[in-house]
Amino acid sequence: MTNYEDQNNKEVTEESNLQESQNNAHEADNIETHEESVNEQEEIKNQMQPISSHQNQAAQKPQSKFALFLSSLFGGITVAVIGFILLLSGVIPANADETPNSTENNIASTEENTENTAIPISTSDDAISSNTLSNVSDTVVGVTNIQATDLWSQSDQAGTGSGVIYKKEDGKAYIVTNHHVVEGASELEIILSNGDTLNAELLGSDELTDLAVLTVDGSTIDTVATLGSSSDLIVGETAMAIGNPLGTKFAGSVTKGIISGLERAVEVDLNSDGQPDWTTEVIQTDAAINPGNSGGALIDSNGQLIGINSMKIASAQVEGIGFAIPIDEAKPVMEQLETNGRVSRPFVGISAIALSTVPDRHIEQTLKLEDGVSDGVVIAEVQPGSAADQAGLQRYDVITEINGTTIPSMMALKEYLYTETEIGDQINITYYREGVQQETLLTLTAQQQDLTR
Repeated sequence: MTNYEDQNNKEVTEESNLQESQNNAHEADNIETHEESVNEQEEIKNQMQPISSHQNQAAQKPQSKFALFLSSLFGGITVAVIGFILLLSGVIPANADETPNSTENNIASTEENTENTAIPISTSDDAISSNTLSNVSDTVVGVTNIQATDLWSQSDQAGTGSGVIYKKEDGKAYIVTNHHVVEGASELEIILSNGDTLNAELLGSDELTDLAVLTVDGSTIDTVATLGSSSDLIVGETAMAIGNPLGTKFAGSVTKGIISGLERAVEVDLNSDGQPDWTTEVIQTDAAINPGNSGGALIDSNGQLIGINSMKIASAQVEGIGFAIPIDEAKPVMEQLETNGRVSRPFVGISAIALSTVPDRHIEQTLKLEDGVSDGVVIAEVQPGSAADQAGLQRYDVITEINGTTIPSMMALKEYLYTETEIGDQINITYYREGVQQETLLTLTAQQQDLTR
């Protein structure tokens, strides 16, 4: 499992520090907010249970980036952990081996998941034929992440995950896996179900959705997965996870369970500062998802691909809670990675921090805000020539609403932009400048750089 980049997100304590923290805020809509108190953060950390995925016989690897993720789970298998970490409990990505330089991604279940909602329940005992299962298993491959340590040493295998062959076209086969499986790789290999190894090319990878697409020579590949629909799933229906738990030793392992929950919201920390950047929607299942299953297949009783295995809760108090990326959410991302090598998202062009992190005296003296203004983001920097620059936004402006929707944090701003708008849309921004409420129209452009930079 692999690496998510570390970024600094500094808190404002005085005017000079406000300026300094704003200058160091993540570039262009990619900023973390300090919206929890130190005591709350410590309490959350105490609830996280690090899990060792492997005790390396060689030099000790640094903690991996995907803070679902933690060190190796079993000795003797090369595993450097990346992972999401549920802020309520430890979460590890279902990768057997992980990349040495990976950063951690922290994840937390949101309160929406605890609401009592009427949902359809399946009571049927679905079965899948052994022939269908065999064909599906042939589409699941091992993905080996090989990283060069330096100029003078040989490349080392940094991690092994799983992937799914979902398409064959023009002599090439296409494989979907997790971003954290391939992150930081200098070379990639896939291992077919028959044991053959092929060199793979990375077409594109997206940290936000934790998806990546690879391509290999398809001349020896005959079977591809049938893509199903995750929108038609019912809680209680059969689900099976296929992958390579703990590496290639147990390649092609199949575990059976049910769909335990739908539309689970999990907050993701991409730069390991303890603050969420994004909320991802996942399928919950009790089919066993173990280290090494990251990027593998979650299938229904018809043998159709309904999700990409991604993470699990790692806690002594919890059993049978794993997560997969819904295939309906993955499809458009896979298509963009195939054609463009990246996912294009709306871009504003600011660095900012949450108003809630600014000391009261700066709210009054520097920003000149009245007591009634409590939610918003304070612009630290406007990228020259960006959409924000062209719309007239300036440093120290406090954005409170977009199209009438309250924006309390940069995560909320990004979620609104990425889910409610498209490149080229014109949005109405409500903001305060020196205590005076103003509005401006801004035309969204394509994002220019990685999310966390």
